[in-house]
Amino acid sequence: MDTLSVWRGTAQGTGFAMLDGEATADVLIIGGGITGVTLAVLLAEQGKQVVLLEAGEIGSGTTGNSTGNLYETVANGMQEITSRWGAEVARHVAQERRAAIDFVQSRCDKLPDVGFRRWALVQWAQATSDQPSIDKEIEALEAAGARVERANSVPATLPAAMGDVLVLRGQAQFHPQAYVAAMAQMAAKAGARLHEHSRVLELDTKKRRAVTASGAVQAREIVMATHTPKGIHLVHTEMPVHREYAIALEMDAEAPSPGPGTFWWHGSEGLSMRTVQAGERHFLVLAGQEHKVGIHNAKAGLMSLENLAQKHFAGRPVAWRWSAQNYRGADALPYIGRNASDCFVATGFSTDGLTWGTVAARLIAAELLGHKAAFADLVKPNRLSPVKGAKNIIEENVTVVKQLVKDYLTSRQDEKLSALQPGDSAIVDVEGETLAAWRAPDGELFAVSSVCPHMGCKVHWNSVETSWDCPCHGSRFRPDGTVIEGPALSPLKRKEMPSLAGGEPEEPATGG
Repeated sequence: MDTLSVWRGTAQGTGFAMLDGEATADVLIIGGGITGVTLAVLLAEQGKQVVLLEAGEIGSGTTGNSTGNLYETVANGMQEITSRWGAEVARHVAQERRAAIDFVQSRCDKLPDVGFRRWALVQWAQATSDQPSIDKEIEALEAAGARVERANSVPATLPAAMGDVLVLRGQAQFHPQAYVAAMAQMAAKAGARLHEHSRVLELDTKKRRAVTASGAVQAREIVMATHTPKGIHLVHTEMPVHREYAIALEMDAEAPSPGPGTFWWHGSEGLSMRTVQAGERHFLVLAGQEHKVGIHNAKAGLMSLENLAQKHFAGRPVAWRWSAQNYRGADALPYIGRNASDCFVATGFSTDGLTWGTVAARLIAAELLGHKAAFADLVKPNRLSPVKGAKNIIEENVTVVKQLVKDYLTSRQDEKLSALQPGDSAIVDVEGETLAAWRAPDGELFAVSSVCPHMGCKVHWNSVETSWDCPCHGSRFRPDGTVIEGPALSPLKRKEMPSLAGGEPEEPATGG
């Protein structure tokens, strides 16, 4: 299934060359999303020698697969931060995120039009039983100093509200892929060297050296702006990992629509909604519930979202389908700053990455330029908040251990490689080795190690995105074993099976 986002499908490419040969830098940035590119701009403008390495294309990770919303609150609710940390910290969070939106707007004033607009964020309940959460969120936002109001209705084209509606003024939206591509050009003009299709294969944090397939970079400082740090880090044990699916419905320009704004419908189903205009085309973007990586049924998750869309917006064709991964901090705050590896990391953004990514770039830039911000201590990666985050840390590690035990003691499938039909997948034993196998629609067989090289968990098949996903820490791999995302540096080792690589399968199978 094609899972290209509306942002990546409607933005121009950047075309930066691969890294070729040896390079040196004051700062090496790994990752070309909003965090890495914003940081490259800020450092290059101050005369720092910057090299940025992006495994795919600029914005092709979470940034280009987001919903394009910017807001001072957080998706899981400001009430969570208030209850864990108190109103004063909630005020700091709102201030930092508000400043990040202002920063994006100031940059957009210098860029081609990337769709930046100021709108309100609107939240309401699906059922009367969900209303107390909306009321508490209004109180938490008031305590955090936000411009929050109560209303009694939402636009007629949206599902009706069951009580008071939360309206947060002064929030924003933009085209995230167009923004990060334009910012990348700004970084290059300021002197930063950006390289696409330059995946880091080896990373020596002590020697400050990163190796790609076609070169290497030696740097004074390393920043892992990769959504989750590469390699093995303590924060991996603290962060639940989820995927969230999104679709864009094609809308008639003359048909009724909810109008501009970010709309969050809270309850057992749940939807995030916004309108988008790309050229002459109009879309309604919908994002659904979160699903645990590697454990959920990806096809069921996407179909649930599409069914919900048809229920409330019947007759609108789906033009784009995509998903994104998120990592949530155990205590409701992200991890930004220098960690135990003596490198900088920026992770734990939950589904608030566009704003947190901008916050992270500004905090890291400030520290690298010699003036550390006060907020940096609150989100430092090595903070100790056992009471605030202990429950989530314990739950996440119990999940990891359960998955390890389940996958190593339970045989999930009993298939023969030769029996796999085109499009089928299976975990199979071949000559004493357990392999993750998939047969492509053209009949080509891909068989790779079923063990994630990050920390040894077994991968699971994602039939929507044609990938092997690790349920423990979120590493994802293509059918040939190539790393897509996550903390893993090395690929799943491919097993060459020439005798089974083509031809007709011997018998029907039911994998996938």
